[in-house]
Amino acid sequence: MISVKCPHCKVGLKVDEQKIPEGIASFKCPKCKEEIPISVLAEKAKSSSAPGGNTAVLQPVRKGGGQLTVIGNADTPAQTFLLQEGLYIVGRKASVSKANICIETGDKLMSRSHIRIEIKRNPQGGLVHSLSDNNSKNRTLYNGKYLDEGEIIVLKNNDEITVGHTVLRFNE
Repeated sequence: MISVKCPHCKVGLKVDEQKIPEGIASFKCPKCKEEIPISVLAEKAKSSSAPGGNTAVLQPVRKGGGQLTVIGNADTPAQTFLLQEGLYIVGRKASVSKANICIETGDKLMSRSHIRIEIKRNPQGGLVHSLSDNNSKNRTLYNGKYLDEGEIIVLKNNDEITVGHTVLRFNE
């Protein structure tokens, strides 16, 4: 839910973003029946208000899960894993692995349960993908920087995660 003020009668409204049909440019104020223009922000837009202040600006809601792509190398074939709501333990494929995303690899620096990716719904109904190291021996690189113990990162499109010598790319 977002708060919107009618530019005509100034009544305050609560609008459920998920109930606004895709492609509409306005909706009627329930009090004065005048049109309230809306604009859906592009995902890369940073501004939270439109010029002139008469347009309700909405952030798009991401409904589907992301995907984790293993970048192939000499030890590891390219692989892709679809992500939905829930908890994923990612690691090297082995008979004793507790991971639910098992990467086929010869990379011995990747633990059998190397990272955790947790996907939850936010209050707007979109998905938030959180990454943390799963107490691996060889740590985890996130966009070129080591994750600290207990650190949790919210993943963004095209983020790069390195486990052992294997590079993973997250995409929304």
